[in-house]
Amino acid sequence: METFSVPTKIFSGVDSLNQLSTISKEKIFMVCDAFLPNTPTLKEITGKVNGSNEVSIFSDVKPNPPLPNIIEGVKQYIGVKPTVIVAIGGGSAIDTAKAIRFFGEKILGEEVKCFFAIPTTSGTGSEVTNTSVISDPEAGRKFPILDDHLTPDYALLDPKLVMTAPKSVSAYSGLDVMTHGLESLVARDANVITEALSEKAIDVIAHHLVGCVNDGTDVHERQIVHEASCAAGLAFNNAGLGICHSIAHQLGAEFHVPHGLACAILLPYVVSYNASKSPEALKKYAGVARKTGLAAHGMGDKIAVHHLTNYIKQMMREMHCPASLTAFGVDPSEADKKCATIVANAKKDATFPGNPVVPTDEDLAAIYQDAI
Repeated sequence: METFSVPTKIFSGVDSLNQLSTISKEKIFMVCDAFLPNTPTLKEITGKVNGSNEVSIFSDVKPNPPLPNIIEGVKQYIGVKPTVIVAIGGGSAIDTAKAIRFFGEKILGEEVKCFFAIPTTSGTGSEVTNTSVISDPEAGRKFPILDDHLTPDYALLDPKLVMTAPKSVSAYSGLDVMTHGLESLVARDANVITEALSEKAIDVIAHHLVGCVNDGTDVHERQIVHEASCAAGLAFNNAGLGICHSIAHQLGAEFHVPHGLACAILLPYVVSYNASKSPEALKKYAGVARKTGLAAHGMGDKIAVHHLTNYIKQMMREMHCPASLTAFGVDPSEADKKCATIVANAKKDATFPGNPVVPTDEDLAAIYQDAI
């Protein structure tokens, strides 16, 4: 039996933050990126909350949310005993809020009434997913917490909030959307509904991301990409992901590569691998390449997929993204030493089973070596 659910109510547009005014007489626990306090952005958001509420802010959010920071957030959460959570920021902030909620509710034995997510990057789709990816610095690995209860109740997509992001953040986040689209398209639990969302997200990113990165002043264009990120999140939350993410999580843990960039570096090699091993994946990749205009309709499947992977690389060049771990600044010899660890941990990652092909250790190592 196939299933599909959208538990999150989504508001999109420049007036979406007005939904915060519906909160009344609650204890609000806000989790936001470390740079947001005392900024006009956070002042605008808190200004939408009426004075009948008590607001507490946790802003010690770090990339690849480390467990020690989550623990500090849980301590504050327990002291506040909130009834509403509002997460503001990129994937790390929203994932931090989810993890704090996960542990905090278990300790207090009480659930919050509702959870608002306000993304300030167009990338992770975390505002509509049941997943929180955190890291354990001592173990040197990232791992996801998956629980449907963690899915936000409301997602507020205000395109104005992503317009001030640095170009590199917009580029890496957008490439994460492309990865979500291409992985969920061929994932084991994909269906007609998820494939439609995946294909639309891929199409939008292929035709709008570079323009948004190079000139991010167009609110309409930003909103299109913001909504594509959300669509891809809905797709993979139902269909699953695959080995691009399972390896990328390890690159973030071992070398602190930004998640979207790690995915983008790996993506062409993962697409080529899946296409070479799975006739169904080959057909789906080729199909979306034709639908998005990246390959001609009369073109053979293998050539169409080649055009698709080349286009991903072209997008990275146009947005000045490092195309390898070495280009990012990782010592190739150090990266090579980590190969066995990367492969072992990638196989343990929760996204690994969603891949359309079950790779061997040698397959994973070859993909990783290509990325170095």
